[in-house]
Amino acid sequence: MSPQPSNRSALLEGALRCVGSMPLELISARALASEANANLASIGYHFGSKDGLVTAAVVESLDRWLASIGEQLSAVDDSADGSERFHQAAVAIDATRAAHQSVARAFVVALARGHHDKVVADHLIEGFMHTRPRVAKLLGLGDDDIGTDAGGLVHALFTGLLVQSLLSDELSLDADRVVTAFHRIAETITPYRSND
Repeated sequence: MSPQPSNRSALLEGALRCVGSMPLELISARALASEANANLASIGYHFGSKDGLVTAAVVESLDRWLASIGEQLSAVDDSADGSERFHQAAVAIDATRAAHQSVARAFVVALARGHHDKVVADHLIEGFMHTRPRVAKLLGLGDDDIGTDAGGLVHALFTGLLVQSLLSDELSLDADRVVTAFHRIAETITPYRSND
């Protein structure tokens, strides 16, 4: 008998709980299936592999984090300029970063695995592709290709800082430092004009 499609969401929710509460090396396929109250075969059926499921859970967790940041930004006055929206996003990330350290660690592992595991890479690529325009929309960067590229750049900035902060709090930058540094970058490259 084939695993039921409804098992997919149960597996994802179970994996989210595992990633949030267990060291990665202890997250086995059996533990994931048990947490989701699903059969073991359904992991491969829906996610390709145990690592595929864990990676999908990491992507989903990061998506939910981004959604919560979006909710906080919805309270920002519509008349606020882009700099203020960016600052408020940095504040929201800074305030919630500690709560997402286990997901950040799992993300680093997934990136390393994705280099030689196509199932993991595909989950990550899908995540990056749909996150870029979402970040662009949240920050008012535009819905064209350049806006999406800008969303990818901002996402890479915050992801990189998140990964660095796992090594030491000294490497983390609070919201004011992030915005000040970004202004310096913008000032430095302002004379640049694309050939387009």
